[in-house]
Amino acid sequence: MAISRAQLLKELLPGLNALFGLEYKRYGEEHKEIYETESSERSFEEETKLSGFSAAPVKNEGSAIAYDNAQEAWTARYNHQTIALGFSLTEEAVEDNLYDTLSARYTKALARAMAYTKQVKAAAVLNNGFNNTGSYDGGDGVSLFNTAHPLVNGGTNSNTQSTATDLNETALENAVIQIAAWTDERGLLIAAQPRKLVVAPGNQFVATRLLETELRVATADNDINAIKNNGSIPEGYTINHFLTDSDAYFLTTDVPNGMKHFERIPLSTSMDGDFDTGNVRYKARERYSFGWSDPLGMWGSPGAA
Repeated sequence: MAISRAQLLKELLPGLNALFGLEYKRYGEEHKEIYETESSERSFEEETKLSGFSAAPVKNEGSAIAYDNAQEAWTARYNHQTIALGFSLTEEAVEDNLYDTLSARYTKALARAMAYTKQVKAAAVLNNGFNNTGSYDGGDGVSLFNTAHPLVNGGTNSNTQSTATDLNETALENAVIQIAAWTDERGLLIAAQPRKLVVAPGNQFVATRLLETELRVATADNDINAIKNNGSIPEGYTINHFLTDSDAYFLTTDVPNGMKHFERIPLSTSMDGDFDTGNVRYKARERYSFGWSDPLGMWGSPGAA
């Protein structure tokens, strides 16, 4: 009995999937150190920030109670993108049993390409976070890292330096202090704290000295390392290899609904045969988006110019 093309495809598909899955999992998913991942059932997602209430006033005896109005501050939008790539094997290659040598090489390359694109897109949010041209503004109308995130009460929050400096002890201490002073839309303190330092590879040694040594760096005074001793950045640091600015650095915070990754369609693979050419085609595809809802989920500095 002759083996049909449909039977051949069924034999090929499990092998390709196994090779693809094994290769993809070997790559570090560095975006998980920054983003909270949520699933999506729509072509886009929107999240609206509410203002809450102002501080409660004193009610004098016999006077009427004061009533406040909550309102919507602004809305963040996530537009999902489809990422896809594929390759094909000729009918002759399949016939001559070149599947094992060709597919192993190409599926590894396909997995590497899909993983690379995802990390580049995740890091692009940070890389463009200081862009003040209006092309990368968030729901509040300004860039991710800005000295004047507008508030409903007329005030502002800042999640970057007014004068950018390279990563050092003073810069981190000032960032911790700045984060502690953040308020909500009505000016009430929100008790925010940093969680993790994110650096490019070139800053990893500076980060180690700042966060992991018992004593202060580059002094002979035998002072304690206050950042480490106070647990100011409790989750240490992580390296992101897709940051384009070698001296930029960032702090994730415990503010909820900050940096988000929406997964519309998880990574999937499929295969079919082309009737006219006899080629076997294999593709990988996924849909997702990266962005931020509350910019206070992140603090950042581009480093010194």
